[in-house]
Amino acid sequence: MDPALQAIDAAVSGRWSQAEEINKQILEENPCDKEALNRLARASLELGKLSKAISNYKKVLKIDPYNNIAQKALQKLEALEANKEGIKVSEKKKGVLTRAINGDRTTTLATSNLFIEEPGRTKTTSLIHLGENWVVSSLDSGEPVYLAPHAHRVSVETDNGLYIGRLADDLSRRIISLIREGNKYVCFVRSASLGSVKIFLRETFKAEKLQGIPSFPTTEKQSYSSYSPSISSENESSDESESQEASEEV
Repeated sequence: MDPALQAIDAAVSGRWSQAEEINKQILEENPCDKEALNRLARASLELGKLSKAISNYKKVLKIDPYNNIAQKALQKLEALEANKEGIKVSEKKKGVLTRAINGDRTTTLATSNLFIEEPGRTKTTSLIHLGENWVVSSLDSGEPVYLAPHAHRVSVETDNGLYIGRLADDLSRRIISLIREGNKYVCFVRSASLGSVKIFLRETFKAEKLQGIPSFPTTEKQSYSSYSPSISSENESSDESESQEASEEV
């Protein structure tokens, strides 16, 4: 069998040590084989050798500066490496970092039909006020994340409770109102890169009193605040309480 196919077969089967050795052998004969370098970097990553993975992805970019696989992987890994070496984190965060580096994620990743749009019941939206770069860099497309409603904001967190970002203010107000009335939602990472996180929201349960009221209006005349029975009766909070809430989210 062709060595490249052997390396791919070993990787697909999860035999990362074998995949690493095969790709090293390929590179002994052709040090500029960028596909083998990418495969070797991935194998190193799966074996917990973060520095070697970064080094090999950099070699790919020296050969092919526009290699998309190496560019995306390196962006994530350098952020993780910076956090690993230079930032003191809690044991909870270290656990997430380790899983992100080793590829041993406990979350369910995207399926082919995860992002099917349903008018009024689903929405893709960008988060604002993003959290730490290393948290954002560890996210995968299709990864479940969780809404954390506050008095006037809705934060989005990982399964470990790490802050990712928050919904825009108008969407936050609407979601808070609908959740208070009994609706339920799930959300998943749609895409994530440094400086940008998009999530996919899906309504999973509609309260009886909200029948006929879409969670996410699709017409221009309907705004996110068009249904806010709980919010309308509340007084606006003071600047001091807003600041306190923001600090609690982060």
